[in-house]
Amino acid sequence: MISNEPLLAFSFALSTRNNQLATISDDILDNLDAGISKGFINDAYVTKAGINVWLWTLGAYESIRTMCQAKTCFTSECLETPQLLKKKLSKVRMPDVKVEKQGNREPVSSNRSPWCEVVETKDLLIGDSDEPFSARQLIEEYFQVIYSITPSEIVATHEESYN
Repeated sequence: MISNEPLLAFSFALSTRNNQLATISDDILDNLDAGISKGFINDAYVTKAGINVWLWTLGAYESIRTMCQAKTCFTSECLETPQLLKKKLSKVRMPDVKVEKQGNREPVSSNRSPWCEVVETKDLLIGDSDEPFSARQLIEEYFQVIYSITPSEIVATHEESYN
């Protein structure tokens, strides 16, 4: 099982959460595909996608943060890309959760939509409207990072990081 789901070697709970994030991301992409077509936006589908993107971002950030915090459980090479992804996820999470810019306690506008639809790519731009991120690209990058981890890069369980 570990060869198919390497995160099991780190944490059964985190591996399960990752699978849940995959299910949510499928829902997000399905709702974007159904909600944006031929220049028409179906608010019901796009709103479902937007709500799930917000929740997905929180879960993805916490999963990556947990891995990065447990440095002794992974090889140093393995943690390089999760640490970069954590910074990106943080730049989305801060404006969407705390309504402030990441890293400098400066507010983002509260008089804004939490996302911006991009009809051409059936996407949502999320995070700070001054520095938005593509929801589709962030989802893709998250799973590229997670699925690139091999069993040999996990050297201890999550619990062992507390010893």
